[in-house]
Amino acid sequence: MKTHHYIISFDPKDAVENGLTMERAQALGLQFCKDNFPAHPAIVCTHPDGHNSTGNIHVHIVIGSIRTREVERKPYMQKPRDWLEGMKHSSTAQTMRHLRVEVMELCEGAGLYQIDLLNGSKERVSEAEYWVRRRGQLKLDRENAALTAAGQQPRQKKFETVKDILRKQISSVLYRAVSFEEFSDRLMQQYGIAVKESRGRLSYLPAGRTKFIRAKHLGDKFEKELVLAALKENAERKRAIQFKPDRIGKLVDIQVKLKQGKGIGYERWAKKHNLKAMAQTLILLQEKDLLNEDVLDQRIEELQTQYDSAKEVVLDLETRMAENKKLRSHVAAYQQYRPLAQKLKSARHPVTFEEQHRAELTAYRAAAAYLKANNITKLPSPNKLEAEYAQLASEKAKFYEQYKEAKEELLKLKTAKQNVASFFREEEPAQQER
Repeated sequence: MKTHHYIISFDPKDAVENGLTMERAQALGLQFCKDNFPAHPAIVCTHPDGHNSTGNIHVHIVIGSIRTREVERKPYMQKPRDWLEGMKHSSTAQTMRHLRVEVMELCEGAGLYQIDLLNGSKERVSEAEYWVRRRGQLKLDRENAALTAAGQQPRQKKFETVKDILRKQISSVLYRAVSFEEFSDRLMQQYGIAVKESRGRLSYLPAGRTKFIRAKHLGDKFEKELVLAALKENAERKRAIQFKPDRIGKLVDIQVKLKQGKGIGYERWAKKHNLKAMAQTLILLQEKDLLNEDVLDQRIEELQTQYDSAKEVVLDLETRMAENKKLRSHVAAYQQYRPLAQKLKSARHPVTFEEQHRAELTAYRAAAAYLKANNITKLPSPNKLEAEYAQLASEKAKFYEQYKEAKEELLKLKTAKQNVASFFREEEPAQQER
């Protein structure tokens, strides 16, 4: 008999934060099946985790295709086959929209997290790309396991498809460019990506490929309308000024680039860039009264000390915040699932009980082991832990500002020093030639 397979996947956080258990998820799945697939033979099965290893509870609903009796007609049902006895189940667009709405309402009514299932994903991943990702990740995990066993550090932990890399590269340029011309130029200069417009739609050609990839196969934000909107927003936000003293460009070694195969067009661009970068450098050094080399070196040393100190404090606070968050999670799991662990001791069929509550008991045991390993005999108050976290976050914000300010000025001055040194290195051969 032909079947149809539907999956309701809940957020991983629902188990800890919203009290979602295997039993509750199963009950929700059964009710959903009863409400939306009447008169169809069905199997409803709940799992604590899927192949993506996110830890999310999810429900499988498998229904037989043939309807065993006539059912009440619903507004989304368009043709008699949708409600008559002996007809096959049909996953029409109207039916799928109805089911998505039902899932969203189910999560809302149960106090669970939900996403907008009606508007789709902003990143368009086809089924083919999904499976390429999955197979690639499995292969990478095996390779990394072999490297780890051999005492080597894996270089890459997350597998990325050609489209994943393309999305990342386009996004990095899209966040900075202020015009379509700059957007196109930067894509070519930084990544060798060509972009073209045809019939009002954009397509992208990554380096090493011969066939363009349409924007609609990458995601909404790569389409023409949203690209132009992002560029306009960037232009309004950044106020593009020719000479901006707070931004220092780095001088390009033109001769090295020409030896690498860059053409005349790049040489023209690089000469203009170097003139602009040198002008920015002089403006910055004059404003900060750092035209003397020794004074400049002293200021860089002071900023380096400030940067290192603030960074050390920020990293320490981040570590403490992570520990606090982990402890809060284990405390919540311990408190929530401890009654189940106690019931297990007196259960008439402990094996069956264990199987029914495997996810919850696993979370409880992990929490208990963590508390024991850290010599925590009295459970800390969740409110006190939250207050402690808020205090740490406040301190981090203060020191992060110091870290950020020192880092920004340090990078500008180091770039300025490099630019001055590069400029005089280029001037010496020129004077010798004259």
